[in-house]
Amino acid sequence: MAKKDYYEVLGVSKSASEAEIKSAFRKKAKEFHPDVNKDPGAEAKFKEIGEAYSVIGDANKRAQYDQFGSAAFDGSAGNGGGFGGFGGFQGFDFEDLDLGSIFEQFMGGGFTSSRSRGGRRATRGEDMLVRVNLTFEEAVFGCEKEFEITVNEKCDDCNGEGGHDPETCNTCGGRGRVISEQRTILGIMQTETICPSCKGQGRTFKKTCNSCKGKTYVKKSKEINLRVPSGIENDDQMRMSGKGSSGTNGGPNGDVYINFTVEEHPLFKRDGKHIYLEVPLTISEATLGCKKIIPTIHGTEKVSFKDGTQNDETIRLKGKGISSEKDNSTGDMYLITKIIIPRKISRHQKSLFKDLDDTELDNETEFKKLNKYL
Repeated sequence: MAKKDYYEVLGVSKSASEAEIKSAFRKKAKEFHPDVNKDPGAEAKFKEIGEAYSVIGDANKRAQYDQFGSAAFDGSAGNGGGFGGFGGFQGFDFEDLDLGSIFEQFMGGGFTSSRSRGGRRATRGEDMLVRVNLTFEEAVFGCEKEFEITVNEKCDDCNGEGGHDPETCNTCGGRGRVISEQRTILGIMQTETICPSCKGQGRTFKKTCNSCKGKTYVKKSKEINLRVPSGIENDDQMRMSGKGSSGTNGGPNGDVYINFTVEEHPLFKRDGKHIYLEVPLTISEATLGCKKIIPTIHGTEKVSFKDGTQNDETIRLKGKGISSEKDNSTGDMYLITKIIIPRKISRHQKSLFKDLDDTELDNETEFKKLNKYL
C-alpha cells in the first residue's frame, strides 16, 4: 500500500498547530461531504480526510505517525486496532470538534454534546442597531435624545412559556432531541436532531398561549432616553446594555447599539477634538497686520495677526476646541490664514499697487529660490 501523507491530505504543514489542523479538517469535510459534493471521488476523499484527521488530530497518534508514517495505522484498519477503520467514524470526537452544525446542515442531523441536549437552555435576547442623527452642535456639546424601538418582550400571559398546562413531550420523552439512524455507503450513521414536536423544549402544552401564539414573546414598542456625551464623532457607536430583546428561559436581554451620524458645519471643520477655521485676510491686513474678531465654538475671540502674515499660516488657539468626554480632554482651535486677492480694483488702486511693485523683494526666500535658476 502506498504511503499516505496525512498532512498533505488536510493541506497543512507538519508544524501545524492543533487548531490549524482542526480548522483545515472542518473546511475539507464541508468541501467533500458526499451530500454536497457529487463528484465521483468525493466519497473516497471524504473518507481519506476523516482518516487523516483521526491520526494527526490526536496528539499520541500524531507522534506515532511522525515517527513511523502511515504504516503504523494502515495495517490495522478495520481489524479493531490502530486507526480502527472509518466505516463507523471511530476515532472521531465530534463533540470536541463541535461538528454538529456541519452534519445538521448537510444531513439533516447532528452530533451534539450532552450540554446542548434537552432544549430548555438559557438564550440571550437579540441585539438591536439604531442610527441616530446629530447636528454638529449636539455632537460637540452633548445632548439628550429620545427614540423608539420595537423589541421582543417576554409574554406576560404565559410567563414566556408559550402555552398553558405543560406535559412531557411524547415524541422525545422530555429530552428535547430525537435520534435516527441512516445506512450510508460509509456505514450506519446516527443523527440527533431537535425534536420536531416540542422544538427542543422537552415538553408540550395542552393549550397554546393566545397572546404570543406559542412564540413565548410579543413585540412591543418602547421609548429609549439616551444622554449623548460631548465629543461624539461621525460613526461612533454606543452600547446600551440590556435594552434589547428579552432572553428566553432566563437568558439575559440583548443590547441596543447606537450608531451616530454627525452633520457637517458650514464654517468649522473638525478633526477629532480639534477645530479648524479658514480666516480670510486682505492684502493690506496681511501686510500691515491687524486684529480681527473670530468666531469659535465657545463664542467670539479677538485675534492679532502680525504684519507680514503669509498665506496658509496656522495660528493655534489653545483649549478652544472640543471638550470630549471620551477621554476627558479638550482640543485646540487652529486658524488657517487665506489672503484674498481682489478681482476688480479702481485706477487709483492700480496706481498704488504699481508703487508697491517697486518694493525690493529679491531677498525674500521664495524669490531667491526662483532667481537661482534664471
